[in-house]
Amino acid sequence: MISFYPGPSRVDDHIPEYVQEACKKGIVSINHRSDEFMSLYRRTVKLLKKKLKIPEDYNVIFLSSATECWEVIAQSVVQGLSYHFYNGAFGEKWFEYTRKLNNGAIGYRFGMNLLLKTGELDLSEQPGVICLTQNETSNGTQIQTKQFEKLRAKYPEHILAVDATSSMAGIELEFKTADIWYASVQKCFGLPAGLAVMICSPKAIEWARTYDERDHYNSLPRLLDMMEKHQTTCTPNVLGIYLMMRVMESRPKISVLEKSIIERYNKYITLLEEVSLSHLISQPEARSFTVIPVKGDEDYIANIKSKAKKKGIVLGNGYGEYKDTTFRIANFPAITNSEVEKLTDFLRDFSKSGSH
Repeated sequence: MISFYPGPSRVDDHIPEYVQEACKKGIVSINHRSDEFMSLYRRTVKLLKKKLKIPEDYNVIFLSSATECWEVIAQSVVQGLSYHFYNGAFGEKWFEYTRKLNNGAIGYRFGMNLLLKTGELDLSEQPGVICLTQNETSNGTQIQTKQFEKLRAKYPEHILAVDATSSMAGIELEFKTADIWYASVQKCFGLPAGLAVMICSPKAIEWARTYDERDHYNSLPRLLDMMEKHQTTCTPNVLGIYLMMRVMESRPKISVLEKSIIERYNKYITLLEEVSLSHLISQPEARSFTVIPVKGDEDYIANIKSKAKKKGIVLGNGYGEYKDTTFRIANFPAITNSEVEKLTDFLRDFSKSGSH
């Protein structure tokens, strides 16, 4: 089966080889306080910075999931107010989770066919944490770099935290436009679930150390202390970190990879028009490059997913309120061009058959 599910999604072709390699080398059994692990940590971070263009003065922390990142930010970064701007399910979940831990969490919903109007925002002058979802997996939208730049310029004293779960390692992110970036690895990284990266600016680190919240096992200052020794607070997903290292070794730089992702995205948009399918998002500037949602009535969506599965193609279900009226196409690096061609041929044949 070819999976276009937007997470957990198709893994890199070399993962089976890398897993066997890790077993043969004893990587899966190394002590997480050992020199071997610290070397693995350093090597992986070096590759991430090189391949994804992460600034040298930003630090990389390994956690278990993007959901855990919500908790770390809520506990160790939010000191009073947090402002959550969202247009989809995952941004809203981040807000709702933070609100359970902090009374100062404030949510602002904007339409998924609208661009975030940073100039219209009027936040408290009291420094707080601004929380944004760069790429909303549930509905296939994104916030563009220019909007982060405007927000950063308008609120320079605030901490800007960004969920980039379904875009990091797929498109080029301007990390200097925000202070905290995080992502799980089961999407654009092409890795099995169970690992996340959190990327922190010097400003975020200073902020966390000043607040110095240490009431939890994975409080950010504790994570930072261990990170300086190239270690983790708890026994980490050593295999996951090794697989990330090996995948990053074989990946081109993100600028090259992004070009191929956007070229493929443009071909999908042309294809949808050709076969009379509709993108869920009508505003082109708001569309994600890595998650493509296609809308239709419930029977039509069920029919196309069923017939695709019979052809060995798994389309992603819609999410939340769009569960039954959309399917989603993951446009992630691990998906091969030949697999995209197979999906393209299927959609053309489906259209010609008059099934919809």
